[in-house]
Amino acid sequence: MKIRVLLADDHTIVRQGLVSLLEDSGECEVVAEAADGLEAVELALEKRPDIAVLDLSMPRLGGLEAARRIHKAAPAIRLLVLTVHEEVEYVLPIVKAGVSGYLVKQTAAAELLSAIRALHQGRTFFGPEASQALAEQYLHPEAAIEDPYRNLTNREREVFHLIIEGNTTKQIAQELGLSAKTVENHRFRVMEKLNVHSIAELVRYAAHKGLLD
Repeated sequence: MKIRVLLADDHTIVRQGLVSLLEDSGECEVVAEAADGLEAVELALEKRPDIAVLDLSMPRLGGLEAARRIHKAAPAIRLLVLTVHEEVEYVLPIVKAGVSGYLVKQTAAAELLSAIRALHQGRTFFGPEASQALAEQYLHPEAAIEDPYRNLTNREREVFHLIIEGNTTKQIAQELGLSAKTVENHRFRVMEKLNVHSIAELVRYAAHKGLLD
């Protein structure tokens, strides 16, 4: 039986290259492709792949939040995140979200198949820097793992991503099927909860937390 994989990456060329790599191996079947985080969640719950490979920075919903939602709704799906970061502040929230593998994009083509095999066999797959971060957390469990979204609701997280992508209130309302007033209320609560006072501050916050390309 081939390993059933969902691939989520907003860069079409990158995604297609990874699809070819996996299918040419003869070990995997790519059962779904997603171009953003919300689509990844929907397809994961519809297709129920063995492995979901998620880019960390995606439109509409980032890989971190997509992983959290997939893990909560379908914990049997093993999650592998693609990222450009290996710093501790990125590793720990990802693991807390239910992710079992952490792959740096620069080495994705070379290591993707190995990572998928490992996760399918019930193991984890983390690089040296990520492993060190996890070891530090094990040795010092009193150190809190900060969720960069803090206590934002699911809808507020969606609005957050649409804001930092540069969408206007009207565009966000159309995208989510909400009124402009409702979007403004969500925007206010997002900024209040994250303790930022302008869109520029919000974008800087997202960049600092690894939620923005």
